[in-house]
Amino acid sequence: MHLLVTGATGWIGSALVPQLIAAGHRVTATTRSGTAADTVRALGAEPVRGDLQDPGSLRRAAEASGGVIHLAYRHDVAFTTDPAGAAETEYRAVKAMGEALTGTQRPFVMAVGLAGLPEGQVATETDRAVAHGPAGRRIEAVDHVLGLAEHGVRASVVRLPPTVHGTGDTGFVPQLVTLARRTGQSAYVGAGDNRWPAVHREDAAALFRLAAEQATAGTVLHGVAEEGVAFRDIAEGIATALGVPTRSLDADAASGHFGGFARLTGGDFPASSTLTRERFGWAPSGPGLLAELAAGDYPS
Repeated sequence: MHLLVTGATGWIGSALVPQLIAAGHRVTATTRSGTAADTVRALGAEPVRGDLQDPGSLRRAAEASGGVIHLAYRHDVAFTTDPAGAAETEYRAVKAMGEALTGTQRPFVMAVGLAGLPEGQVATETDRAVAHGPAGRRIEAVDHVLGLAEHGVRASVVRLPPTVHGTGDTGFVPQLVTLARRTGQSAYVGAGDNRWPAVHREDAAALFRLAAEQATAGTVLHGVAEEGVAFRDIAEGIATALGVPTRSLDADAASGHFGGFARLTGGDFPASSTLTRERFGWAPSGPGLLAELAAGDYPS
């Protein structure tokens, strides 16, 4: 297939593009700058002009493709200054690309987090996310993409854990490492028995390839390798790597310590990928999160 990838130079995209090419696919990737275009070429893909904040450019790129894998998101503002704006940008982007693919039976694979699913229980692919909070529009974007199944698009969604880890990760776990280094302690909330699912970057990339190749219209997949790693274990792994103590914080202290990430660090959202593995033969094989912490892949 000729696949358009948004976010190709990002954390998962830069692992996905080589996998797609190795599988025999032609890859075009959206870029906003000459530097990004050079990176895309180095990955083996063809750059094309495309910007999340310019839906028309995405529509044109999608029209010229044989299908879309959408990984890009405005992470620079989503978790800081403008989560609502990032979610609205996402909605407009997927709507534009979906219009380009309507009636073609081509694949449209969208990446999204596990946010909006019931907490405190193991979430499955059959659970429906509910839109709430300033970023609720992103769940509406997911619903829109899945609804394209009724309009001649082989649309699917891959839900990802809060940590897609690996050497070079710049996501939540490295931020926890930085915070622990700066404060001299690795903290967790309460007993720390709340759980985070996890997946290695290469395994996540492999699932997006499988979704583009195999997923039927309206499918939800879970890119989860580890169902739920206790947050205290994550904190202790960081503490051991840095040589700092661990500390339990109550909710008020956690808010001050973790700032905007306090709710996430205290959240309990285990998730299963049993149905995904059974349907697509996905067999994650990358190292686990705690193993990578123990190997020293995060702290410098």
